[in-house]
Amino acid sequence: MGSKKGVVAIILLALFLYLSLYAWNARTGVLDDVASRSGLEFVGLVIKPGQWVADQSAALWKRYIYLVELRQEGDALRARLDALTLELARAREQAAEVERLRQLLSFAPPQDWDGIGARVIAQRMGPNAVLESITIDKGTMGGAAVNTPVATPEGLVGRVLRSGLSVSTVLLVTDHNSKVPVLGRTNRTTGVLTGQGPGRPLEMRYVPLNAPVDVGEILITSGLAQIHPKGLPVARVIAVERSEISLFLTVLAEPLVDLRDLEEVLLLMPEAGQPGAAPEALAAPAAPEAPGAPAQTAPAPGAQ
Repeated sequence: MGSKKGVVAIILLALFLYLSLYAWNARTGVLDDVASRSGLEFVGLVIKPGQWVADQSAALWKRYIYLVELRQEGDALRARLDALTLELARAREQAAEVERLRQLLSFAPPQDWDGIGARVIAQRMGPNAVLESITIDKGTMGGAAVNTPVATPEGLVGRVLRSGLSVSTVLLVTDHNSKVPVLGRTNRTTGVLTGQGPGRPLEMRYVPLNAPVDVGEILITSGLAQIHPKGLPVARVIAVERSEISLFLTVLAEPLVDLRDLEEVLLLMPEAGQPGAAPEALAAPAAPEAPGAPAQTAPAPGAQ
């Protein structure tokens, strides 16, 4: 019985307190104000983390979009830079070509000779690959014929060995089969300049022991074979040796033209009506020998 009365007393007390608070709140409104504030704080506690996450997600997305646009812009700028670099390289190559062609055009052919420009399209190609040779884009249709001299503003390159309709093979002065009658520009000593193969100096043969030849002297074509015009620079003397067992000096020279990097050359042809105006009508040279073949009987001094 006692416990029942205690429960009833607690219920009555709680009911009394509730009614008293209700009446007090109805009269003052304090509890409503507290409840509204507490509810707002609770709502704020729930909403603020979500809002922070939303704000961070939006900022992250914006940064991602910015980085994507920045990368696209960087790719476009890189492609533009590559295009400009290629264009600059092309412009530099064109400028270098213009300079080479200007030098080529400034070359004044010897009197009674004309010059025709040609491009080098290959080196040591086809059946002539065993020879020191180049291939040019001029053939018989372009005026190139057998034995036509080939030169640059620096000096003699060689002569046409074989000529097709649109291309020709040029035998370089460094080949074993090349023999050019020359003379010293200063001392006027004559001889035959012969090639000795790639990477080796030229040799001026049939120079008497007492003939004056100086190291550094420029050797020019003598014109004795009626193939090359007289006075065309060919090589520079780099060594003069005397032997006790030979009747001739050993004279070594280096070509004036860098034959490894030729890009454009000049074909030299006699003007119409001049002696030697048809180089192809001259006696054809002996068949070229492969390097290392047995040497044939040496021609007389000044022979081609």
